[in-house]
Amino acid sequence: MFTAKSATVFALAAFAPAAKQNGMPKTRVTVWGENVHEYKNAIVAKIYPNGMHNVIADGLRESGDFDVRTATLQEPEHGLTEAVLDATDVLTWWGHCAHKEVADKIVDRVQKRVLEGMGLIVLHSGHYSKIFKRLMGTTCSLTWREAGEKERLWVCNPGHPIAQGIDPYFEIPNVEMYGEPFAIPTPDEQIFISWFEGGEVFRSGCTWKRGNGKIFYFRPGHETYPIYYHETVKLVLKNACRWAAPEGSRWIDSCPNIPVEKAPEQIVQKGPALHKPGEEGFK
Repeated sequence: MFTAKSATVFALAAFAPAAKQNGMPKTRVTVWGENVHEYKNAIVAKIYPNGMHNVIADGLRESGDFDVRTATLQEPEHGLTEAVLDATDVLTWWGHCAHKEVADKIVDRVQKRVLEGMGLIVLHSGHYSKIFKRLMGTTCSLTWREAGEKERLWVCNPGHPIAQGIDPYFEIPNVEMYGEPFAIPTPDEQIFISWFEGGEVFRSGCTWKRGNGKIFYFRPGHETYPIYYHETVKLVLKNACRWAAPEGSRWIDSCPNIPVEKAPEQIVQKGPALHKPGEEGFK
């Protein structure tokens, strides 16, 4: 049971220095899960008795180079407090039936951290999450079918870090089909493309850059199948978290009014100004 006391301990833990692997700081990953189907659907509960978020987190922990925590919709501030996000290098996001229950202030908070440099891995039905639609600026709609059919994922870019250690293609025996058209902006890079037993194809592994942060959308992960136990799926998520980790310093967004006297070259005021010296602009 998650309590106010455990929430406080969790937040304080977020401030702890990152653990180290071979002398290097570990990538700090927060695995966010909606955590609803596990309690409302008997099939999902049987496959993921401790929640999908915990299975995803355990898969990441196998490599030893991640410091992994989990967070869920039901926790205070959905588990994504300022302290937690401040100590998160990469956030993974799985949601489906409760997108509308995610508070807008938390979406604002996550967006801010992505722009500053935090990586974001959006999984499966997270394509309709508030945060993904906001960062994409589109509806992110698609076609779909639940028939337990086979999915074959082809590697489009073998040289990409997310595709390392993966054969030219891999298969998942039973999935929910997602098909084109996928209403997303043209990806910066396409890592995987899927073919389904029913004949459809789908851009199932795509990357973008928003601000200073990297975003990866990965299609597999329907909750009525044990997809997050699949070894290659786990490898993709490990690779993706390594790739999405921040590079360089945090980018703190601002829009400062630079006074005339602080211009790099000496200048004089030549015209009227809408704003007074030091006054903030309109936003």
